[in-house]
Amino acid sequence: MSMTGERTGRLRRRPRTPEITTPPAGTVLPAHVRTGAPDIPVTSATPALPPGWERADALADAPVGGAFGGAVGGAHTAVPVPANGGPAADGAQLPPGPPAPGNESRTGSAGGTAGKSIPAEGRAKPEPEHPAIPIQINALQAMCRQVFGFRLAMIALATPTALINANEGLPTRLVGAAVVVTFMTSYVLFRDWERFGPLLLRHPTLLAADTLFGALLLISAGPGSTLAYVSVCTPLLAGLVYGWRGAAVFASLQALLLLLIQAAMEDPQPGIAESSLLPGLCVIAGAVGSSLRNLMLRFGAATQALTTVQARLAVTEAVGAERARLAREMHDSVAKTLHGVALAADGLAGSAGAAQMDAALVKQQADLVARSARRAAAESRELLADLRRESDPGQGTDVLVELAARTRDFSARTGLPAVYRPTGDHSVPPVPPAVARQLLTIASEAMENAHRHAGPTRVDVRAGVHGDLLRISVYDDGRGLPPGTALEQLRRAGHFGLVGMVERAASVGARIRIGRGGHPKGTEVRLELPLAALTAPHG
Repeated sequence: MSMTGERTGRLRRRPRTPEITTPPAGTVLPAHVRTGAPDIPVTSATPALPPGWERADALADAPVGGAFGGAVGGAHTAVPVPANGGPAADGAQLPPGPPAPGNESRTGSAGGTAGKSIPAEGRAKPEPEHPAIPIQINALQAMCRQVFGFRLAMIALATPTALINANEGLPTRLVGAAVVVTFMTSYVLFRDWERFGPLLLRHPTLLAADTLFGALLLISAGPGSTLAYVSVCTPLLAGLVYGWRGAAVFASLQALLLLLIQAAMEDPQPGIAESSLLPGLCVIAGAVGSSLRNLMLRFGAATQALTTVQARLAVTEAVGAERARLAREMHDSVAKTLHGVALAADGLAGSAGAAQMDAALVKQQADLVARSARRAAAESRELLADLRRESDPGQGTDVLVELAARTRDFSARTGLPAVYRPTGDHSVPPVPPAVARQLLTIASEAMENAHRHAGPTRVDVRAGVHGDLLRISVYDDGRGLPPGTALEQLRRAGHFGLVGMVERAASVGARIRIGRGGHPKGTEVRLELPLAALTAPHG
């Protein structure tokens, strides 16, 4: 037989022993599987951005006065985005904090409506706001502060050369005075940026004074001096603080000053390449500052959007996990008991309607209905109480004792022979209550499924430690799983018993195998949990 024919033959064969398994014990499962909600489409969720986040350039071009001032002052002020999606005007300044009392209702616009009352029917909808991005704002502030540090370093390095090259007498004293004034001003802003920075950020005209200090250095030392390169700091700072519009204004102003000073010099005029060097550096510095600002604010908007989407996905996942848990608890407790009540009531109705009614049998069946109803009520109260209480993580559960008790109760209630046997060479350590509840519920569900669907003659329950695994096995000699059984088919058909068992095993990091398990017939539910998982926190 050819390889293709052999492969086709293997694909056509039906499995002789259908089996449902989960990944090996201790495998790190995805978050939605660990929480027991495998149907949550986490990977296929489409992020829904809040209104106004589609245009990151609106935030990049918004004035920094309000945003920076709010961040420095302790209150993060959001930067509004224009309703038409375009960039905010650089000239519109925002207050650094909340409005003064009595001014809360004042609005401003290009049409000059500031301070005027607007009829309710004519008011525009509130503009969408970008959330404050304190991390990126603080990073921009730190960069602005470092610009002054860079200026201090440049002045310190260039001053000796400038003083040596200056003419003796008045020119030297002018250079020294200009250096002292510029250096001290930059030092004060660098040292106390938290105090003076918001003023500079809220009032762009103050940066013009910084331009004048640069002009003093240019006039006293000359544009050919090394001190002239200090002038590139002003356009760089303008780009960081006010965006590309501010960078364009102050870079043009600085370049114009350089050209005017060079034109007024009595010395021989430099060439075109030499005279355009410093103005070109000013333009480049402004572009660099504006680009850094835009990049950081865009990154902040994207980070904020990602954080919001992740929070929404976490909420969706938590809600789905809780719904799945409630569905499992209802299926494994109250639903089964109510089904038993219905069967007992049907038997009671048949006995009461018989031609020769047996009073003793009717009484026995009525007692069974009453006990089942009380059990359903008790399970409902237990389920509600479990939703409201938190288990003590320090209080362990003896799984073997509880499993033996449940096996005896199952045999007495159903009349089906069920035997519990401990296995393994080591004693089982105390199991956290949350983990023990899942393990015991899986074992109980396996016994109930065998009694209800498999028609067995006996049920064997075994549990113990084998190596580094806690192993629990429930075997029945019934008819076994139908060929081709899959979890998705069971879920679509409304059979959630096996589905709930797999979800419970995944929630505690255990491996469950449902199949024949090496036996000639029947079904074995084998659960394996690493002992290391018993010390891990479980919710």
